[in-house]
Amino acid sequence: MTKTDIAQICHEANRALCVTLGDLSQLPWADAPEWQRESALKGVTFRAENPDAPASATHEAWSADKIADGWVWGMEKNVIAKTHPCLVPFDMLPPMQQAKDVLFGVICMGLLQFVGA
Repeated sequence: MTKTDIAQICHEANRALCVTLGDLSQLPWADAPEWQRESALKGVTFRAENPDAPASATHEAWSADKIADGWVWGMEKNVIAKTHPCLVPFDMLPPMQQAKDVLFGVICMGLLQFVGA
């Protein structure tokens, strides 16, 4: 198992959670744009390097990466305009949006022990 495998699993779990919330905007891993797959891989790397970090730290790292790439807060996620409603502090996210960061971290920590070298 590689970090890329873990990123794919995390992406698909996140996508499944989004579907239950009525958000059908997440594409399957194979169809997801490269930037989105890279973001998931960065999240796995962050968790590997910061195993004791809380879910809020995962969100802060994701936010910092988005902002560095030119994204800003917006009422709706818009890939072209680079706006995202989750570009707020973790404690301002709705509980189910916080759950996505928790889910990501739990899956990463459960699987990172199987990553070779």
